[in-house]
Amino acid sequence: MSEEEKGAEQAQYIGLHNLKPEPGSKHARRRVGRGHGSGHGKTSGRGHKGFNSRAGGGVRPGYEGGQMPLYMRVSKLRGPNKKMSMPMGPFRTHTIPVNVGSLAMFPAGSVVDSDALEQAGLVKNNANRGWPIKILGDGEIDVALTVRADAFSASAREKIEDAGGTAELITPADSVEPAQASDRAGDEPAAADAPSTDADDTADAPISDNGGDEAG
Repeated sequence: MSEEEKGAEQAQYIGLHNLKPEPGSKHARRRVGRGHGSGHGKTSGRGHKGFNSRAGGGVRPGYEGGQMPLYMRVSKLRGPNKKMSMPMGPFRTHTIPVNVGSLAMFPAGSVVDSDALEQAGLVKNNANRGWPIKILGDGEIDVALTVRADAFSASAREKIEDAGGTAELITPADSVEPAQASDRAGDEPAAADAPSTDADDTADAPISDNGGDEAG
């Protein structure tokens, strides 16, 4: 075996003695406060005085030195029912998109709702969030399905119906169970009857008291 072949064989062999990171993947740590000759001495790159130079200092995100910040300058549409109601913060609205092409995995005649989408892995971690699901029109579908979602795009609805299926919108009333609705309906007359009973009792009470006074 020639020397070149031995060198090539050793180059292919990987061991602990010749392991090293890829060139450019590692950088030397910046050592600050080690003399002004390094360019990061004395103030360590923080500058002189001010809030940003102090230990524990630094302004919060979005702070612009006291002037009106951007998130207060932009116009807003009030209310939580629009995407642009509030451009940031907890009032942002969310929608989980599911493309109609992903629904082709379900067998024909299936009812595709939020539970079916979660079991299929198309919607994840939505049990606690409860974000609305919107069916979008990307992809193709050739099976007839009954799709129930909070919103449909026009193209998605058209493709579902062209395949022989139906697109059903979920309304807030549909989320109330029939048993709960009947219980609430049954409670209303009882609540309405209660004041009339109390009124009868209060009406009878003065009569009996007056009768006792007259007898005395």
